[in-house]
Amino acid sequence: MTLALMALPRNADASRAAAIETAIESACRSIAPTWPLDRFIAVSPYWEQIERPFAEVDARQRRLAGRGLQMPFDYFRETWRERRFDAGHLRTAVAEQGVAGEVEAIIAALESAHAPADERRPLPLPSDSLDRHRDLRHEPAWADLVTQQVSQFCAAWFDAGESDWAMPTGASLYADWRRAIAADRGIDLLVHLPQRKARVAMLEPDARAMIGQAVDALGILDAELEDFLHLVLMRINGWAAWCAYRRWQARLGGSEDDCLLELLAIRLAWECLLDDGRRDDHSSWADWRKAWQRRDPEPVGSRFARTCQRALEIAYEQRLGRSLAACTDRDEAAAEVLAVFCIDVRSEVFRRALEAVAPNLRTAGFAGFFGLPVAYAPIGTALREPRLPGLLAPALEVSERVVAGSDDDLRRRRGQRLQASAGWRSTWQLPAAAFGLVEALGIGHALKLVRRSLPATAARCAVTDAGLSKHELDSLRPRLVIAGSDVRKKRVDLAETVLRAMSLSRIEARVVALVGHGSQSANNAHAAGLDCGACGGQAGDLNARVLADLLNDSTVRAALPGRGLQIPDDTVFVAALHNTTTDEVELFEDHAIPGSQAPLVRGLVDALRAAGARARAERAATLGLDAASGDARLLRALHQRANHWAETRPEWGLAGNAAFIVAPRARSRGVDLGGRAFLHDYDWRSDRGEVLELIMTAPMVVAHWINMQYHASMVDPVLYGSGNKLLHNVVGGHIGVFEGNSGDLRIGLPLQSLYDGRRWMHEPLRLSVFIEAPRPMIDAVIERHAVVRQLVDNGWLHLFRIEPEGHAVEVRSGGAWIAGTEAAPVHD
Repeated sequence: MTLALMALPRNADASRAAAIETAIESACRSIAPTWPLDRFIAVSPYWEQIERPFAEVDARQRRLAGRGLQMPFDYFRETWRERRFDAGHLRTAVAEQGVAGEVEAIIAALESAHAPADERRPLPLPSDSLDRHRDLRHEPAWADLVTQQVSQFCAAWFDAGESDWAMPTGASLYADWRRAIAADRGIDLLVHLPQRKARVAMLEPDARAMIGQAVDALGILDAELEDFLHLVLMRINGWAAWCAYRRWQARLGGSEDDCLLELLAIRLAWECLLDDGRRDDHSSWADWRKAWQRRDPEPVGSRFARTCQRALEIAYEQRLGRSLAACTDRDEAAAEVLAVFCIDVRSEVFRRALEAVAPNLRTAGFAGFFGLPVAYAPIGTALREPRLPGLLAPALEVSERVVAGSDDDLRRRRGQRLQASAGWRSTWQLPAAAFGLVEALGIGHALKLVRRSLPATAARCAVTDAGLSKHELDSLRPRLVIAGSDVRKKRVDLAETVLRAMSLSRIEARVVALVGHGSQSANNAHAAGLDCGACGGQAGDLNARVLADLLNDSTVRAALPGRGLQIPDDTVFVAALHNTTTDEVELFEDHAIPGSQAPLVRGLVDALRAAGARARAERAATLGLDAASGDARLLRALHQRANHWAETRPEWGLAGNAAFIVAPRARSRGVDLGGRAFLHDYDWRSDRGEVLELIMTAPMVVAHWINMQYHASMVDPVLYGSGNKLLHNVVGGHIGVFEGNSGDLRIGLPLQSLYDGRRWMHEPLRLSVFIEAPRPMIDAVIERHAVVRQLVDNGWLHLFRIEPEGHAVEVRSGGAWIAGTEAAPVHD
C-alpha cells in the first residue's frame, strides 16, 4: 500500500468546492430522523426526499441500494391470486403511467409459475471491490467490518450514561473517532491494515475537509457526488438516521448539530484507509469505477411490480370511495353523550363497535394529543417528556399536584425510591451479576423471578408511574403550567383553539368523553411505537386529562360563549384511555361527576364495556385467538399476552393503515373500514379554512409518516426495518437496537409487527386521503404549503375530494381535479 494517494491536492478549484458542499448538504438532507425507543414514533424514511416524485425516488433507491419502493413481484402474484386486484385495475394503472400494451404481459407474468427478475445489483463502494479479491471464507468482508467498527464506536460515543464503562468523549464525533482509530490495536487482531497509524495521521482533522479529501482521492466526478455521498450514508443508515434526529431536535430548538456530517466523514475516511493507491487497469479501484458507472436496464419484474402496486392501490381506493360516496343519511341526531377518540386506526374498530351497542351515543375523531403542545414533567423526576407530534416543539408544560397532601413530601419520597431503584439496577448490570446476586439473595428471589415468568393479568402500568404507589398515583392530578401574565386569557385561547380544531363550536351533549389511547406489552423495546404517535410515542391519557380539566374550568367556560362557542352549562368533560391491546377503556376522575350526569356516565361505562367485547371478538382471529370461547376467556388471554415477556406480537398496532378520512362521522358511519382508516371529524361549514389547513399540515402529515414507516419496513426491511425481535439488543439504553451484537443500528419496525409467521398483516399502499370540502378550500392549503403540495403532486399520497352536497368523488391528479373513475367489479 502507498500513502501517495492521501497527499493529492484537494479543493483547489472553487467550483469543485461548491459542488462538494452542495452534495454534502443534499446527502445529509436525504436522511430522515429516527426517534429513540422511549419516544419511538413512526417516521417516513423518505421524508427528506419528498421534493422529488415518488417514482424518481423509487428509481434512485433501486439504483443505489438494489431495492425500490415496492414489494418483489412475487408478492403481487400472491395478491393477484387472492383477487385483491384485477385486470380492470391493471388497465387503469397502465393508463395512468402511460405505458401502452403491457396489461397482457403483466397478467401472463402474474399467472406464470416463474416470476420475472426484479432485483438490481446495488452500486458498490470502493471497499466492496476489495472484497471481491479477499478469501471471505477465512477473512471478514471489509464492508461488514467497517459497518461493525463504525457502529460500535457510535454506540459507545452516543451512550447517555447507560453503560458501566463510558468512553471519554469530546465535542466532535469525527475528532474522537480519529483519535480512537489511531490508538485502537484491536483492529490489527481482526485484519491486516498496513501503516494504519501513518494513514490515520494523514486524514484531515476537520470533518468537512475530510469529505473533500476523500472524494478527490477517490476520483469522484462532480456529477456523481450527490449519489455517491448518499450511498455512503445509506451504508450506515441506522446511525445516520439517529444523527438526523439529533439535528432535527437541535433545529426545533434553534441550534445546529453536525453529527450527521461527521458520520459521513468517518465512513469516507474508512474508504481512504482501505484504498491501496493503485489506479492501473487491474486495480480494485478500476474495477469499482467500472461497476459504479454501469447503467443496468431496469428489470422487467420491477417495472411490472410498480404497475401492480398502483393497481392494488386503485382497487382499494375505488372500494373505499364507493362506500363513502354512497352515504345518504347526513342527519346528525343530538346525543347526550359524545366520545371523542384519537384518529388512530385502532379506534375505528372500537368506535364502530360502540356506535353499534349505543346507537344514541355519538363518536368523533381528533388527533390524540388533543391539540395541546405540551411536555410532561412528572413530579419528583428530572424527566421532561414531549407529548405532541414529532413535527412540533412543546410550548407548554404539564406538571403534577397532590390533591390531598404535600407536593414536597411526595417529591422527596419518590426521588429516594427512584435513586434506590437505579442503584439496584446498576448492581444487576455488572458482568455475571444476575447469577451471583440470585445466589446471594437465595431461593426467595429466584421464586420472584419464576413468578414474573408465569402468565399474568396485571393492568397497564406506564413507565412514568415508577416510584409511586397506587394510592399516590390516585392522589395526583396533572396541572397545566402557563407562564407569564393574563393566564386566564391564555387558557381560554387554548380551549377555543382546541374546540374549533375539533369542529365542536356547538356542543349539545351533557357528557363529553375525551378518549386517548395507549398499548400494553412486556419486554418490548418498541413498546412506544404501539402508543400514540401524536403524543410523542406515549399514551394519550395525560393530554385527555389536561384538556378535560381545562374545559371543566368554570372561568374558562364562562368566557367561551363570548368567543362564539356554545356548551351547555351542565356539560361535563371526562378523560379516558383506550388500552389498544385489550380493548378496555378506563375513565379518570369519573367519581367527581355531578349527580345529574352520573347516570349518563354509568351508561357510558356499560357501553364501553360492551363495545370492548365486540372489538376484541373482531380482532381475535388476527391474533390466533378464539372469539367463540367467550369474552371472559378472550380478555384473560389478551391480558396474559400483554404481560408475557416472550410475546413478540402483543397486538398489531397500525398494521393495515391505508386511508385518512377528513369528514363528518356521518360520511363513514356504518361502514366497516377494517381498522385501516384514520377518521378525523371535520365540518367545512363551520370553518373559514384555518381548521382544514391545520388538519392537512399536521394530522395528515403524521398519518403519512405512519403509512410510509409501515410501507418502508415491509418493502425494504434491510435498510428500513429493525429485523427479528428475538435477536434485538438495546443500544445506549434508549437509542435503538442491534440485531444481534453488532451491525448497523436498526430502525423502523420489527418483522413481527408486519408478519404473523404465515402471511403479511400489512398491505403496503400509499395513503389515500379523502376530504369532504369545497375545492377552493383544499386548493388554498395546497397552494400555501410546499410540504402538502409535494406530498400530493409528487405522488407520496393520493388525495380525493368528496363533494359535500352530493355523492361525487374527485381525485387530484396533475395539479387538477378529475372525476373518480368507476371501479371494475371487485371480488372481495
